[in-house]
Amino acid sequence: MNIDRAVFAFAGIVVLIGLGLGYFMSPWWFLLPAFAGLNMLQAAFTGFCPAAMVFKALGLNPGNAFR
Repeated sequence: MNIDRAVFAFAGIVVLIGLGLGYFMSPWWFLLPAFAGLNMLQAAFTGFCPAAMVFKALGLNPGNAFR
């Protein structure tokens, strides 16, 4: 698994967890997938992604988007 796939998987997990918590616990949890979406949007334009930096530090191979 490379950094790109790990970032996409992590973002998907965060979105699904946020939606589940928002539905079952409190609507305030819907802010979590909103934050994940905003982070993905800014990463598309700037190339800066904190999760990619963490996965790089963990030793994952670079992909095409995040190096």
